[in-house]
Amino acid sequence: MPTAPATRRVQAFFYGLFMDEAVLRQSGVVPGNPRRARVADFALRIGQRATLVPMAGAQAFGMVMSLTHAELNALYGAPGLELYRPEAVLVQTLEDGLSVPALCYNLREPPEAGERNPEYAKRLRAVLSKLGFPVEYVESIQ
Repeated sequence: MPTAPATRRVQAFFYGLFMDEAVLRQSGVVPGNPRRARVADFALRIGQRATLVPMAGAQAFGMVMSLTHAELNALYGAPGLELYRPEAVLVQTLEDGLSVPALCYNLREPPEAGERNPEYAKRLRAVLSKLGFPVEYVESIQ
């Protein structure tokens, strides 16, 4: 019997504070199968919010996990997040090197060059450290 669309889970790649399962659970989302991963040819850019921007040779780290479309809609329908749009990416899991197609939510327009959010960057560095991402990447977050 096919899975109902409302309960079917899809892979999503999170690179910001949503990498933290506790943050997702506070939003009523129960993620499945969380794995550390990276996406090639994208760079993290932080303005008031974080986003990924295409950049040849760059890589961004995050978590890939399964959620329902309803859960993703709830997360990105929250105030301040409605400017994010889903796009398909191919992530590579860090533990086993598997390639996983996933949805990744990015801002339609990247932050301006001088736009900064030091408090967000600090919180993101803490999450990345807690999850065991490479020190060089954590320290590069500004």
